[in-house]
Amino acid sequence: MSGESTPDDADPRTADVLVVGSGIAGCAAALSAAREGEEVLLVTKASEPDDASSDWAQGGIATTRGDPESLKNDIMEANANTADPEAVDVLVENAAPAVRDVLLETLDVDFDTLGADYDFAQEAAHSEERILHVDASTGQHILRPFLAHLSEVDNVEILEDTTALELIRHEGRVHGALLDTEPDGEPVFAGTTVLATGGIGDCFAQSTNPAGSTGDGIAMAFLAGAAVDDMEYVQFHPTAAAVEDPFLLSEAVRGEGAVLRNADGRRFMPDYHDDAELAPRDVVARAVQDEIDTTGSVTLDVSPLDDPFDEAFPNLASTCEDRGVDWQDGIPVAPCEHFLCGGIAVDGHGRATLDRLYAVGECARTGVHGANRLASTSLLEGLVWGLRAGEDAAGFDAAPIEVQRLRNSDPALPDRFAAEKFHRLRSITTEELGLRRTTDGIVTASGVLRRLKGEVDAYTRTRTSRSLYELRNATVVAILIANAAADNDESVGCHYLAESDAEQPATVGTEPE
Repeated sequence: MSGESTPDDADPRTADVLVVGSGIAGCAAALSAAREGEEVLLVTKASEPDDASSDWAQGGIATTRGDPESLKNDIMEANANTADPEAVDVLVENAAPAVRDVLLETLDVDFDTLGADYDFAQEAAHSEERILHVDASTGQHILRPFLAHLSEVDNVEILEDTTALELIRHEGRVHGALLDTEPDGEPVFAGTTVLATGGIGDCFAQSTNPAGSTGDGIAMAFLAGAAVDDMEYVQFHPTAAAVEDPFLLSEAVRGEGAVLRNADGRRFMPDYHDDAELAPRDVVARAVQDEIDTTGSVTLDVSPLDDPFDEAFPNLASTCEDRGVDWQDGIPVAPCEHFLCGGIAVDGHGRATLDRLYAVGECARTGVHGANRLASTSLLEGLVWGLRAGEDAAGFDAAPIEVQRLRNSDPALPDRFAAEKFHRLRSITTEELGLRRTTDGIVTASGVLRRLKGEVDAYTRTRTSRSLYELRNATVVAILIANAAADNDESVGCHYLAESDAEQPATVGTEPE
């Protein structure tokens, strides 16, 4: 976005590195850039740590335990060899140094121990116990100390409750972003810009993501001209508590021996996969949904655990009790949108296809996850790529340019406009772009979403409401998912085509503009 500047741009806000997002990936990028001596501005629409997806992470962070090849093999097997082997090499080769440097030596995270050693947990599709964790609430025990640490770093400024609306781009280069700190968008110019905006949970009716997960970074990058990839691979977690406001039941619970039972009380996972409850997530999620459709419900039976559930997972037991779930009778579960395996296409240092633009964390497509993410690799990926991107992003000066401010002259957004459009968006994505997809359903979703975007665009031309831009971003992301699903006629991992449709690719309309 470029054009004529307004008079008050004479002394614009600048930073060496602008980081958008405050999860583990954004924090790692900010830390790494600051270590290089850069002046870092970290912008986040979060006002509390638990507004970030990283804070909600339960199971833990995967480690190599001295055997990177074993972790690589598990990652590749979980995603049916669809991941980029070179990207997986970057992850596993940098895993131990990153964990040791940041989580142990810098933040001193108090991971659970068993005697003199760490209490490494077992999770689905892992061939060995290798997950560092703190009970089943690892994310908050990493992110909160991380944010506290950054707040004490002299060359890092954190700007909370602030949304990036548009990237500032000129001739293939990103110069920063427009923020919603002024009615018509405040330009912040940066030598480099790192997007770490998290997931897309608000695109679906139910998600394990925090509210506000609207795919902002992906949409902004795409609309600025950056490449995206693997957008069809939307992962659903198999064991979210089946309550009005779903909450995640960590893979670690099944890793410790919990089993899934249908409404008839029968354990069913051995019928679907040799690894039963520890099969890859996409397999377990579809099996759970099958049994719900057939028998009416599925519960997670925690009675087989060696230790009582409330002792082994006290935080989860407390959450169950707070939500009125009697875990002793089995916890009702259902699949729930959890993680986007694709996103902004980046290389091993987080560099996007636009000059001076980086992306890390869930909004980035590093190639590590392929068609299906292995449990507890998201925090690790965010940490590794965040550190690499922050270091690589150093050394560039901000170059303020003329910027076309956004228009904000028309009357306020009609009441409930965004809420009603979001309901329409979530209904079609959940129905047609969820666990199972069909050719006709993908085409239908694309048509509905393109019409919806047209309606939203009519308002974004004249208004800068945060809710409106979030709606625009979510709609762009949903269209990208539909387009990618239409272009991929191979049923694999998270992209599962109904058998009758798997032989014919879908064809949809134009790209979101």
